[in-house]
Amino acid sequence: MDAKFINPVLKAVVNILQTMAQITPQPGKPEIKADDIACGVISGFIDLSGSDARVSVAVTFSKEAILDIGSRMMHMELKEVDDIIKDLVGEMANMVAGGAKANLQEAGYDFDLTLPSIVVGEAHQVKHSVEGVTLIMPFSIEAGQFYVEVCAPG
Repeated sequence: MDAKFINPVLKAVVNILQTMAQITPQPGKPEIKADDIACGVISGFIDLSGSDARVSVAVTFSKEAILDIGSRMMHMELKEVDDIIKDLVGEMANMVAGGAKANLQEAGYDFDLTLPSIVVGEAHQVKHSVEGVTLIMPFSIEAGQFYVEVCAPG
């Protein structure tokens, strides 16, 4: 998998959390993901599709991490993974894809975005719409973990 598609996504995630939630996530060690089981309780999915490539992105949050991020972004205490959190994760997926798209356009790539989809539940499946290698990057914030998956052909 080519870093030119991964790094713009990771850069967008960090930028959004720094800007919108005043959190600087700490990256862990990236790995190739061997299964399709989510590492958290809620995932937002979005695809970037262009003439040069298709990329599937999933951002998965632990309950503790998304409640902290949501509380910071919404300026109110959130205690459950409810419709507010689902909407927030969908909007975050949009922002991540939009930021990644802008970063990729600077490098000469043109992508269209799909609408985000959300999946909630312990051990839910992360089904990417693209066949290929999936890289998973763990991130830590004070409240917990979240994960960014990028799947691209070859």
